[in-house]
Amino acid sequence: MTDLFPPWPLFSAFLVASFVLAVTPGPGVLYIVTRSLVQGRRFGLVSVAGVALGNLGNAIAASVGLAALFSVSSLAFSMVKYAGALYLIYLGVQMLRSPHAERAVPTTAASPLGRVFHEGFVVALLNPKTTVFFAAFLPQFLSPEAPPMLQGVMLGFLFVAIAAVTDSAYAFAAAVVAPVLHGKGVGRLGRRLGGGVFIGLGIYTALAGPPRSAK
Repeated sequence: MTDLFPPWPLFSAFLVASFVLAVTPGPGVLYIVTRSLVQGRRFGLVSVAGVALGNLGNAIAASVGLAALFSVSSLAFSMVKYAGALYLIYLGVQMLRSPHAERAVPTTAASPLGRVFHEGFVVALLNPKTTVFFAAFLPQFLSPEAPPMLQGVMLGFLFVAIAAVTDSAYAFAAAVVAPVLHGKGVGRLGRRLGGGVFIGLGIYTALAGPPRSAK
């Protein structure tokens, strides 16, 4: 099992780089924070699980070579990129169209946990830059003495675990701040801000070109 991980100096660099990437806000983090602010800690943690599963899917896809397809086919990259952008815009429109209420936290019936999990999964999975990152990032830490695909899956799983911890911290922090924002129509404002964030992310994703380097 230890052969599946690089030597400690290189492994420590992987852990540091993974942590820095994990704490950097992106579509997944913003989705988690928005859900936590609007619906509370429980929904935020469920969205963390969905995003983690989507990230794991990207890591596995990179390990089996899907990212290589993205790197050589602009059409494949564009198809996934625009699908993700449209989904983010859809989430934003749905949030803006949600029934107005003075409560900052909608009822569970209005947004089932399963739906929140599914949306988090799709937001993370339909982010081709994550897959391309794994394809460019993981090979730097692979050893020729062990199966590269298995190593990639193990390192990808470790990255997802690190990201799940940092995402949970974001969810808890947002849930703590949420009660302060209750009342005086802030719930309605929160939905408008959240919807605007998702629509903005969708537009940004659609306009952003393929990454030129691993970042």
